[in-house]
Amino acid sequence: MEISQLPLNALRAFEASARHSSFTRAGLELRVTQTAVSHQVKALEDVLGVSLFKRLPRGLALTDEGHALLPVLSDVFRRMSATLSQFEEGNFREILTVGMVGTFAIGWLLPRLTSFKERYPHVDLRLKTNNNRSDILLDGLDFFIRFGDGAWHGTEAYHLMDAPLSPVCAPMLRERLRRPEDLAHVELLRSYRIDEWPLWFRAAGIAAPNLRGWMFDSSLTLVEAAARGVGVALVPVVMFEQEIEAGRIVQPFSITIETGGYWLTRLKTRTETAAMQSFRRWLLTDIERSPQRTVG
Repeated sequence: MEISQLPLNALRAFEASARHSSFTRAGLELRVTQTAVSHQVKALEDVLGVSLFKRLPRGLALTDEGHALLPVLSDVFRRMSATLSQFEEGNFREILTVGMVGTFAIGWLLPRLTSFKERYPHVDLRLKTNNNRSDILLDGLDFFIRFGDGAWHGTEAYHLMDAPLSPVCAPMLRERLRRPEDLAHVELLRSYRIDEWPLWFRAAGIAAPNLRGWMFDSSLTLVEAAARGVGVALVPVVMFEQEIEAGRIVQPFSITIETGGYWLTRLKTRTETAAMQSFRRWLLTDIERSPQRTVG
């Protein structure tokens, strides 16, 4: 089928309806009536010869054919929008969308963004934070900075830095923690990676206590809870140098474990743009020049 045979308005109507699971909400976004959206989708279905939605009493459900079409259209419309926005106010600008774990964003990137802006003023950097889980394609990311071992299917990964984990706590708890065995008598704050504390106790040469209680999906909230005296957190201390230097948190023990590092990743199928190349070179060079804090 020739692309020229497909009506653009009908494709937009389908994509918006699929995102909202509603003709009505799609109509509000597109500033047309619900009836107009419904007719446009029906016209597209007639051209394709398939049903894209199951019409339900309360909303819409994608058919298999609709599921196949949606990510392709979403990517195309996202790229069209990104390209057109580069010409705003008569100036061409490159847009770069980078997703990353919040810990890296706060602990390393944000304090250094000014230098990137000064060096590459033509690049509009758009940041999205999450807890290490994201779909690079569906979330419209050029790069994704994540924590792990660097092995992700279909992904090109550039190692940024190691991130050893070590316990941190509020200064008020420090006196109660003379030996690693003392951790059995305080609240141990946990991440969703449930093997971290057992690995640390193994490195300390002692049996892990029964782990239960508080659990967090981000090192940022783990450290904030620790700083407020809720308990002891096991975190990548290199990301929390400012909190340690300010005395908000302390390291009661120098024992560390390696469970992964930070990586800059992109899909192998994603050709690097000039903006992506600039960001990658800047990031890797800046990290190479940055002194690494000694844990302990």
